Amino acid sequence: MTTETLWLGIGFFGQALFFGRWVVQWIASERNAESRVPVSFWYMSLIGGLITLTYAIYRMDPVFISGQAIGSVVYVRNLVLIHRADQTKSQSPSQT
Repeated sequence: MTTETLWLGIGFFGQALFFGRWVVQWIASERNAESRVPVSFWYMSLIGGLITLTYAIYRMDPVFISGQAIGSVVYVRNLVLIHRADQTKSQSPSQT
């Protein structure tokens, strides 16, 4: 196996994770009969995006690098907002 083949595998793996997030979102929406974006969507976006960013850096592709780097910031921010909301919900007294 050559280094080039290994990097192609890494790139395709990142893209597969990134694409798979849409399948997860679609299934969650179908199960709820309304549009849903599960937390796993954001984790898959982040991990797939970071793997794809690594591949883009290896390729030294500034267009690909900038797109994936900016996207990663958005994915992290969404995860922070989700976890912050979860903490707020768990700390508030339940109303019965």
